[in-house]
This record gives sequence, C-alpha cells and structure tokens, in this order.
Amino acid sequence: MTEASVFFLRACLALLAMPIYLLWFLGIWEPFCKKVFFPFCLEKISSIHEKKTKKQKQELFRNLSDFKSPSGELKLLEIGTGFGANFQFYPPGCTITCTDVNPHFQQGLLKNMNKNQHIHYERFLVAAGEDLHQVPSGSVDAVICTLVLCSVRNVNGTLKEVLRVLRPGGAFYFLEHVAADHSSWKYFWQQVCYPTWKLLFDGCCLTREIWKNLEQANFSELKLQHISIVLPWTPIQPHIIGYAVK
Repeated sequence: MTEASVFFLRACLALLAMPIYLLWFLGIWEPFCKKVFFPFCLEKISSIHEKKTKKQKQELFRNLSDFKSPSGELKLLEIGTGFGANFQFYPPGCTITCTDVNPHFQQGLLKNMNKNQHIHYERFLVAAGEDLHQVPSGSVDAVICTLVLCSVRNVNGTLKEVLRVLRPGGAFYFLEHVAADHSSWKYFWQQVCYPTWKLLFDGCCLTREIWKNLEQANFSELKLQHISIVLPWTPIQPHIIGYAVK
C-alpha cells in the first residue's frame, strides 16, 4: 500500500483507458460524457443504488414533514436531481425545485415526475451547487443532496449556498459516498482508481471526507452516520447519511 504501488497501478489503469484520455485531450470526451456516457451510467448505477439504499432513504426522509414552514407548506430544493430517484420518498403535497449542473437528464427526469404525481414540481434550474443565485435566500424548508457532493467543484461553497437558501430552522438532507478508512484496502483502491474514475464519471471524487466539511459548516445541529452500501466492483461503498439543521 505504498505511494509507488498506487502510482504504478494508476499508470496501468490509465493505459487501459488511454482512448478516453486521448478523447479528453482532444476536447471530445467531456461533451460526450455529459450528454451520453454519464447519463447512461448514472441511470444504471442509480437503479442499483436505489435498491440497496431504499430502507435507509425511507428512514432518512421520514421526518421531512417536521420541517414544514409555519404556513404549513413544505418547499424543497434538490441539488443534483439527476433522474429524480428521491421523488418517491418525499411527502405528498410538497413543492420541489429541481437543480442539476447537467441538463441532459430530461427524459429520465420526466419519467420519474410522471410516476410521482404526489409532488408539485415548481421548476428545473441548470445550476451548480456552489451557485444557486436563482434561489432566494431563506426561501426553502429543506435541501436534499444525494451522491452529489462527490462531484461539486467546492464542497464548502456548496454548503454555504445550502445555508443561504434554507430558512432558519430548515434542514439539509444528505447521502454521499466518501473516502474509506486510510488504513484499509478500500482506500488503497480508491486512490488507484481516483484519476480515471474522475474522468469517466464527470468529476466524481472518490476520496473526499465530506463529513469533515459538514462538521465545520455553520449548522446548529448535525445528525450523521457512517454506513456501508454494498456495490460490487465499485470503490464507492463507504457512505455517510443524515441531516443537518440551520
């Protein structure tokens, strides 16, 4: 588990993925990845992840209605909505604003919208987590973010925006894959796969310790749990799940 062995295995993996690195160098890979490859992979991975995490998500979102505004409304903002895998867990009658930095999820997103008519869909914004300027400050009761903080450009900047758009007493719900224990073989393989994985999956970082960002953010309360999701042949098994209150 030395740095030399990590470097050697990274080089081997890069050789196997050389055509993709070449396409990236020529400026072809990134638009293809965003429009075709990543949406296709996300749909497949999401279906597996959804089955593995259904019980955890049911428990996570069980108290969403507790964060209704004094008027009785529940306004949600989801960062990185993707195909809308979380819609089924939201309480009836809530209103949701969907955001994603990648606009090429429309077909799958519309499919899940049609399947989940218990929700009022306010609008879809093409926006990065670090820049939610289209959403007014203090305007939402809860922000949801699942499998997104791994790929944002700035985790702290995203959490700062979350705090800005939340009303006082609002909540931030999260489920994210994170770095494994540094002494484990899982972390070793995360380090090996990191550069190629990031290229293949639109900026997804395998070794982020996102719980530290959450602990350092200015939330008044944080409920966080480390869990393991068994996803065969992937380096994204360690996860964190929970919510934080503004």
